[in-house]
Amino acid sequence: MRIPALLLSLAVAHAGPALAAPPRGTGDVLTFKAVERTLPNGLRVLVVPTGFPDLVSVQIPMQTGSRNEVEPGKSGFAHFFEHMMFRGTKTYPPDAYQAVVTRIGARQNAYTSDDVTNYHITFAKQDLEKVLELEADRFMNLDYSVAAFKTESRAILGEYNKNASNPLRKLEEVQRDSAFGVHPYKHTTMGFLADIEDMPNQYEYSKTFYSRWYRPEHATIVVAGDVDPQKVIPLVERYFGRWQRGAHRVEIPPEPAPRGPVHAHVPWTTPTLPWVAVAFHGPAFSDVKKDWPAVDLLLDLNFGETSDLYERLVVEEQKVDALVADSGPSVDPGLVTVYARLKSPADAIYVRDAILRTFARARAAAPPPARLAEQKAHQRNAFLRGLDSTDAIAGTLARYATYARSPYGTVNRLFRTYAALTPDDLLATARRYFTDERLVVTTLSKDPLPAGLERTPALAAVEAAAPAQAGARPAAEVPVVAIPSKLPVVTAKLLFEAGSARDPQGKEGLAGLAAAMLADAGSRRMRIDEIRDALHPLAASFDAQVDKELVTLTGTFPRDGWERFADVALPQLTDPGFREEDFRRVRDDRLNALVQDLRATNDEELGKERLQANVFAGTPYGHPALGTVQGLRAVTLDDVKAFVRAHYTRANLVVGLGGDAPAPFRARLQAELAKLPAGEKLAPTRIAARRPKGIEVELVEKDTPGVAISFGHPIDVVRGQPDFVALWLAKTWLGEHRSSSSHLYQRIREERGMNYGDYAYVEAFPRGMFQFFPGPNVARRSQLFEVWIRPVVPANAQMAIRIALHELGRLVDQGLTEEEFERTRAYLVKNVFVMTARQDQQVGYALDSRWYGTPEFTRYMRDGLARLTRADVNAAIKRHLSAKDLSFVIVAKDAKALADALVGDGVSTVKYDAEKPASLLEEDRAIGGTKLGIRREAVRVTPASEVFAR
Repeated sequence: MRIPALLLSLAVAHAGPALAAPPRGTGDVLTFKAVERTLPNGLRVLVVPTGFPDLVSVQIPMQTGSRNEVEPGKSGFAHFFEHMMFRGTKTYPPDAYQAVVTRIGARQNAYTSDDVTNYHITFAKQDLEKVLELEADRFMNLDYSVAAFKTESRAILGEYNKNASNPLRKLEEVQRDSAFGVHPYKHTTMGFLADIEDMPNQYEYSKTFYSRWYRPEHATIVVAGDVDPQKVIPLVERYFGRWQRGAHRVEIPPEPAPRGPVHAHVPWTTPTLPWVAVAFHGPAFSDVKKDWPAVDLLLDLNFGETSDLYERLVVEEQKVDALVADSGPSVDPGLVTVYARLKSPADAIYVRDAILRTFARARAAAPPPARLAEQKAHQRNAFLRGLDSTDAIAGTLARYATYARSPYGTVNRLFRTYAALTPDDLLATARRYFTDERLVVTTLSKDPLPAGLERTPALAAVEAAAPAQAGARPAAEVPVVAIPSKLPVVTAKLLFEAGSARDPQGKEGLAGLAAAMLADAGSRRMRIDEIRDALHPLAASFDAQVDKELVTLTGTFPRDGWERFADVALPQLTDPGFREEDFRRVRDDRLNALVQDLRATNDEELGKERLQANVFAGTPYGHPALGTVQGLRAVTLDDVKAFVRAHYTRANLVVGLGGDAPAPFRARLQAELAKLPAGEKLAPTRIAARRPKGIEVELVEKDTPGVAISFGHPIDVVRGQPDFVALWLAKTWLGEHRSSSSHLYQRIREERGMNYGDYAYVEAFPRGMFQFFPGPNVARRSQLFEVWIRPVVPANAQMAIRIALHELGRLVDQGLTEEEFERTRAYLVKNVFVMTARQDQQVGYALDSRWYGTPEFTRYMRDGLARLTRADVNAAIKRHLSAKDLSFVIVAKDAKALADALVGDGVSTVKYDAEKPASLLEEDRAIGGTKLGIRREAVRVTPASEVFAR
């Protein structure tokens, strides 16, 4: 019942996990030695020793989500309460709670969906008892003031505004409102805007909500990692045993039988590609009944990347650049949806009918047995592939606790049900759920769509027949960085120095387009659809990541599937197909990623990318890795072929291998890579960034409800240089990414409730909206100090800037105190293990260490932190950071008015919904009256349509 994440995002030995390959035929996909108990108060406890060393993840899923919001005017409250749970207790007020979390180096967060709110924290194993004490205290004794409540309500509104520039959020909102009449699935997890705006007045109800739902009979505690169940369960009993059961029961109003078809359209005011969403009222999740697992398989078979429809619409006809299905497992019957993003509004009816015809064919005949068997294998392998860290294992189990609070058994029963499904089961399920009465079609566009789209044809009118069943000298070996483990999933990373810094002038985007052609356009022997079909049963993948310096081609596959992976995936690199039709499709995809996904729908990433481009203007880093519109349109297929010949050579390549990679695969990999040209090592790029003089501002004018702010300046410190670890500590204290304990977060979001979060960086962090930790293989020869202020309401934009500059200025002038230094260092010493927990991260960071010439990352950081002193950090801050010479990029609707306000330099104020301490109000008056000193000639306004145009 939520939009798939894909759309919203449009050499150290490591002990292996305790997950063995399940015996064939048993159906059990989880084989950990897990222990489950139910305490007398109803609390369910699941302890899972994963075999991964040192770390523990505690996850507490509560069976309360937007489904529980049955009272009028109270939508969005489950999500709101997720935020309130970080507001502290009498024993541990917010600052004391965060101090402990920081001291133990933990990372924590929470999320809310329709059916569950999950709180998760990952940390070093020796801190388990303290974490259980902290969590038990807040789940039993949460305590917050009216002022804190009202402050958080403004942050929620900021989050709503942050999401408002994404058209899919609105499409989902309208789709649900149209599809449901009485069930709470009628509203999204965020809730209705009117209810969000009224939240400051709902303090008393918030206490009622907590008393009703935060009770042990609705909770599961998952403790996974380097743990002994016989020791963990008594600890949970000690700290959670006093949690009192509740007595509240709520009747969720059942949705009447659907009487569709239903059609709804969303008019969008800013440039975006059109969307068509075709949905049906589907079944509730069940691990033993056949309906939901059958629907899940039907969607993957008919709309996944190996389906006939995907091959036709995306690859061959290229009418669609995104086709994604969402089976939406939900406690009550919800929607199953296929989303399609169109390249042209004129194709809306064609694409809708193609999707409907595919559903009709699923009703007409059962799938071929061989295809179903391959899909089942894919489901199982894809699931196992995701269990690559303690955090991933715990997080997976927490999601399945939504249903019966027995996630271990739920998962194994579900996969037994998958295994038992027959082609006739899928046919019967399709006929039960894919009906005209259950149909909901939702569209979104800026430009007019074809007349008649609102008249949805009957499925019988589009029903069709079922689909048909378908000797040279040895080359020197490429260097390999190995991260072996017993994990039965292999990660192979091929790292080429072929990033966007190598783009020729006028053809910006060539490097990214070339990499995409090697990962998403097939080989000479096999088309990309054939490759996807072949890799699908393995749940294997072969993907490209492109940054300024590096391109990473990453293959992930099960150990026993290495031969098929080598046969099918590697020829895309060593013998690429380079078909003209694939080139057109891939180039269109890259253009849409730039124009639609970045420029039109993601204000924050747009601001961050534009800041990088401005600071590095005139250098090879002066444009995004995606390129520019003009540059991409200028690239030809011959350009791609020439770029690949020059850059994808053995001399320009290093390999990273993780997992239990068989020796025959390692030999085969070297043999395949020997087919690449030998080449010569490319000369390093030369990057000389421009440091601003004073404050310079570019305002990007865009129709958006919030104001997104990024600012910073270049720094001449990269990983491996003397001041790097010191600056890493400084940025962590100032604005650790997605951490509520950081200074800016506390000052802007927590104390003032102005936005959703505020972060700082000393290394590039692309895609920060979609990641909790920085991804590897974004190594650069020059870096940027950056502050990211998430969207604020327009009236508060100038004040948010002043507050951020005030806090940065204090850091530069005064440095850190001894207590701040020690607390942050203690956090980082442990947190480096959390941020490198997954196999993909470990392999990637090992390759980065080789590129930078540093020791293994966790050792490099921990050794550097151990030697560090407070004086070292404060001296590095003064040498490298400035609060006066800065480049700003601000994305705003009324950009000209904001430009005038910034230059006018008048007093800034903030209007609060709740009473604030006199000291804070006095500080606001002082900060609001400080002068920014921004010169008129240092400010420019750029329409969003011109950003990255050339």
